[in-house]
Amino acid sequence: MRLRHLGERHVIARIRGAFGVRRSDVLIGIGDDAALVKTPGKLLLTTDILVEDEDFRRDGHPARLLGRKALNVNLSDIAAMGGRPLHALVGMALPGDIEESWLRQFMAGFRAAASEAGVALVGGDLSQADRIMIAVTVTGEAKSTVRRCGAKSGDAIYVSGTLGDAAGGFRLLEKGGHRGVVKAVRPLIDAFLDPTPRLKLGSLLARRKLASAMIDLSDGLSVDLAHICRESGVGAEVEAARIPVSAALEYMARDPLAMALDGGEDFELLFTVRPTNLAAVDRLAARHRLTRIGRITAGRRITLIGPGKKKKPLRPRGFEHFV
Repeated sequence: MRLRHLGERHVIARIRGAFGVRRSDVLIGIGDDAALVKTPGKLLLTTDILVEDEDFRRDGHPARLLGRKALNVNLSDIAAMGGRPLHALVGMALPGDIEESWLRQFMAGFRAAASEAGVALVGGDLSQADRIMIAVTVTGEAKSTVRRCGAKSGDAIYVSGTLGDAAGGFRLLEKGGHRGVVKAVRPLIDAFLDPTPRLKLGSLLARRKLASAMIDLSDGLSVDLAHICRESGVGAEVEAARIPVSAALEYMARDPLAMALDGGEDFELLFTVRPTNLAAVDRLAARHRLTRIGRITAGRRITLIGPGKKKKPLRPRGFEHFV
């Protein structure tokens, strides 16, 4: 059955029924004009929008995985602040010809991601539009937060995971989706369709005061490192040979380094570390797959060091709206 045959009230009722689990911190959930929650103190707040044909393709992104991603991209922001997520609100504008089964799968994915992260859906809004638009807002708490503005000259630069996988997955989907994809590059598609927020790592780095600045890699290393440098008033040197690239991306891409630098949508963590904390972070490296890729410098120049120690400017070429 299509949504236009159900009507808004029935759609909301079905969403409400899917998120009926009660929590002690949710005093009023879905059903009133606003939710009422008990807060632990200071709140982290973040929001993100996914727009059809800009951020995803309906025919190439399974509804269940899109539901997971809609929440997880926000949870990645909470992770980058060192926080623990608490509540979510979701606003959706949907075409009337979408099947109810699509919405059911979307909410199942959203619910699964929320359960994994301990998040309660407490409200939202629903409207109709020519294409899908999804806006999710998440609240969180953090006893100790990490901002973008704390990097200083001499700090080391680290990233988690491998970079460029999501960009590789996106290109594969654009070339033909899941059909004919060999096993060797399947992880790239998974990285784009179903990213994992690094909540445990972000919380650990903040709680132990190991990260001096941090950001999640949503727009690409070249862009997000520039954000840290701009907010901190510093420069950086990055060693190209140290940037972690997966075997799957090496297999698929002609220029995996370019994807790792500029691809975006990795949702890994990029953070800086004072010299006194290097040993502690290095002890975490194997368990959380951390790689030291460079250092923070004085001044404002951001440099990529290539073969033969040759230096060139690392310009932000990742994703940017309206460009």
